[in-house]
Amino acid sequence: MADIFELMLTLDLRDELSEEELAELQWHLGLGPQPKVLRIVSDFPFVVEDDHGELIVEDHPEPLLGHHGEAFKVDGALVSVLLRKQDTRRNAWALTSRQEIHPDGFERTGELLTWLANKAGDFHRWPDGSVHLGWTRFHEERQPEPLVVRDGVVIWPS
Repeated sequence: MADIFELMLTLDLRDELSEEELAELQWHLGLGPQPKVLRIVSDFPFVVEDDHGELIVEDHPEPLLGHHGEAFKVDGALVSVLLRKQDTRRNAWALTSRQEIHPDGFERTGELLTWLANKAGDFHRWPDGSVHLGWTRFHEERQPEPLVVRDGVVIWPS
């Protein structure tokens, strides 16, 4: 459990979220119940052993940015907030999330971050087409690295 990274999202989302997308995003942020159908990140495979000792893959959905409370490795608190903005001329939603993430979770969380990048306001889009969502930091480092989605792929720290 030593390979823990701080994941910090700070972004504004455009006002184009459907009711279903909003409900699923709120669930991923730990702010609402799990929807019956998951569309943003739909697969949560988990290998378990059945009664006969056979390994089977089950689906175990879990919110990807839903931890709230004391942080384990990065100090401070883990939190996710999604607010409807009063001034919707530019963007409609303000999202902030601070989470701890292990590299084993990069791929699945990357699916959600890629979706968020597609919904992000223009301020987060750079001329090269990349979308800056916040930053990441290895728990023992002081200097964060930008959290970037480029060509539909999250650029994770190496």
